[in-house]
Amino acid sequence: MGLIGALLLLLSIMLIVGVLATKFSSRLGLPSLILFLLGGMFLNNFIYFENVPLTQFIGTLALIIILFDGGTQTKWTRIRPIVGPAISLATLGVLITAFITGIISMYVLDFSLLEGLLLGAIVGSTDAAAVFSVLGNKNFNKRLTATLEAESGSNDPMAVFLTVMLIEMILVPDMSAWSAVWGFVLQMGLGLILGLILGKITVMIINNIKLDISGLYPVLAMGAAVFTYAVTDFLGGSGLLSVYVMAVLVGNSDLTYRFSILRFNEGFAWMMQILMFTLLGLLVFPEQLTEVIWEGILIAVVLMFVARPIAVFISMLFMKYNVRQKLFISWAGLKGAVPIVLATYPVAAGLDTSNLIFNTVFFVVLISALIQGSTISWIAEKLNLTVEEDEGNPSVELINLGTTDSEILKVTMPRGSHAVGLPLTDIELPDDTLIIGITRNKKLLTPTGSTVIEKGDTLYVLSDKEKRQKAKAMLLGHRDKRGKALKID
Repeated sequence: MGLIGALLLLLSIMLIVGVLATKFSSRLGLPSLILFLLGGMFLNNFIYFENVPLTQFIGTLALIIILFDGGTQTKWTRIRPIVGPAISLATLGVLITAFITGIISMYVLDFSLLEGLLLGAIVGSTDAAAVFSVLGNKNFNKRLTATLEAESGSNDPMAVFLTVMLIEMILVPDMSAWSAVWGFVLQMGLGLILGLILGKITVMIINNIKLDISGLYPVLAMGAAVFTYAVTDFLGGSGLLSVYVMAVLVGNSDLTYRFSILRFNEGFAWMMQILMFTLLGLLVFPEQLTEVIWEGILIAVVLMFVARPIAVFISMLFMKYNVRQKLFISWAGLKGAVPIVLATYPVAAGLDTSNLIFNTVFFVVLISALIQGSTISWIAEKLNLTVEEDEGNPSVELINLGTTDSEILKVTMPRGSHAVGLPLTDIELPDDTLIIGITRNKKLLTPTGSTVIEKGDTLYVLSDKEKRQKAKAMLLGHRDKRGKALKID
């Protein structure tokens, strides 16, 4: 077998084993990333791999795809009320976590102050890949889930900034602190602005371009996400933040071929998670981890039980979260791919302590994912945070019908809608608009004139494209005090 055949065989095994591992991980109560990392470490016994630049490239690409997938599936109505807490956790929370962990690391590993703070910065952020994969299918309090998802999607810029700044300060001791602060403000500002602009442009292009092959729409959307990162990074902004902002905007817009785009993103994101974590596992030599066992355990304990809780309680000091909710947010600060990818930065920069930093970070991530990831459901149950009443937010998806002027609206009915409680014959819809199907409690109903709409029903509405907004208004509009229908914005 030639080299290309061997690499393809290895890739196929990685993907197949990775997919099967997700099934076993749910049964074992372990995050799947643990099995991916351990799989990479196992392959290390047969394959010698230490290509740090390639790992950084694949890791960054994977994070773009994972953030894009997570952002498009994040409902703005859920995260809008918690933007303030999420930003506070993503900035002040990361800074406090990095500082406390860094001071402890300085004494535990006999590092200089800057080297200790560097390790603290690397493990200071909550990882989006780990959070999205662990929280995605759990019945947790929706407000807390939204807070954690928004934090993990937006806190990478602070971790990247601190990591790069501290490496530069170690290499160039006379570096100006003011230039570093200005660099952070510039990164965050450009990331936010370009994410919004490019998100709007992406939605406009997808909804107006006429492609002959429907399967190209997901490719176009993914290309737009990578383009957003590249342009923002080139201009000096935070590419990861811009991708997440762009993804949230795209995911909350009326989008042609939305279902196809989201399903493609989901599968592609899982594939990249498998490749990324396996490659990161390949970078580790298990015998080297034994050299930092006690140091890694101590730092992980400080991170989980001291640094993260203190950071959460301080950064959310005046916010409307009770003690139980703050404790859960503290425990759900999962570590994953981002710290390991950031741990390759000191290696690439040639720092003397880079290998020790990388091995320690890897060990800390393993402990965090293993302990926190496997107990997060148990903690939520003990804190009574697993059930919350459905808020009934409206959900609308578009199913494009090729080159025709018609489309199918997939509408989930919220509480308080004008149409809820009415038979279909009493609902005024635009001409040539027809409700062709209803799903209720996982069952498909054939609609008739006497069918009464209930909260939570999913309606499939055949309509002309130019009548989309009017159809939405009649279905999702609310009633005034006199019971008259009001149109939505």
